[in-house]
Amino acid sequence: MRIFENTNYDFLGKRRKFYFLSLGIIILGIISFIIRPIPLGIDFLGGTEVQVRFASNVEVGEIRSIMEGAGFTGMEIKTMDSDRDILLRTPLQAEGTKISDDISTALRNGISGNTFEVLRTDKVGPKIGEELRRNALYAIIFSLIGILVYLSFRFQFIYAMGAVAALFHDVLITIAAIAISNMIFPGLNLEFNQTMLAAFLTLIGFSVNDTVVIFDRIRENVRLYKNEEIESVMNKSVNATLSRTVITGGTVFLTLIVIFIFGGEVLRSFAFTFAVGVLTGTYSSIFVASAVVVDWKSKIEKREKAAKLNKKFQTAKVK
Repeated sequence: MRIFENTNYDFLGKRRKFYFLSLGIIILGIISFIIRPIPLGIDFLGGTEVQVRFASNVEVGEIRSIMEGAGFTGMEIKTMDSDRDILLRTPLQAEGTKISDDISTALRNGISGNTFEVLRTDKVGPKIGEELRRNALYAIIFSLIGILVYLSFRFQFIYAMGAVAALFHDVLITIAAIAISNMIFPGLNLEFNQTMLAAFLTLIGFSVNDTVVIFDRIRENVRLYKNEEIESVMNKSVNATLSRTVITGGTVFLTLIVIFIFGGEVLRSFAFTFAVGVLTGTYSSIFVASAVVVDWKSKIEKREKAAKLNKKFQTAKVK
């Protein structure tokens, strides 16, 4: 099925406008992150996390007073999907289940007539949390290096750099979108945890796959249209793969929207991150990866022309 037939959009002719658009979103994301940082999940922060469900609605302020009275000063307390589901997080740790047991005891003694059940308890040591943060950074960096090496062999190095630049763009734009959403819609309860990390690694693979399809078409068209400028050839290639790009990205995006709405709190960060990544990946395959290659090739061609003119000038001067 094709939804775009014989299109002839000048995507690359407007590439500088989209450079500024991406830069603006990233700057806005940095400002949002400074104002309200993306919270780290228990996986990376370390500490103890307890999620409880009460029989009826309960006030967060009431629970905070009970926790402070029990010695849990500065505990992070927030509602989840409803005012009955409460998440309590503290950096405190102890042997076994002492911290989670103390939290349950304090809630049981402080709130009467409203029973609750503990849905889950997570405990991560500070060394493990630090190691996970470090490994998360390594995972993203080495995945980008691996993609750079692979694409350098499959295409040219210049194409590999364009693809990796697009992937860096996707990661930065997605982080910016998370930071902006976290500031505007704190009720989403987005946090950087292992689930969100999995979404980042998945979107890197998804985005580069779309870019490779476009680059394959560019390589074919470069041979067919040898006398045309590289920008024109790339525009033809992007237009030729536009239907495939939109259909693939659109179907994945719709699936992620369903997961975001009905997947529950556990999958919310994954679905939101990957959904934003699908949009930015589709966008960057067109306006970033190919655009970087066009600008780089244009600079190389200008440099080669200047070198030839200079050589001719030197030769004429000698004569």
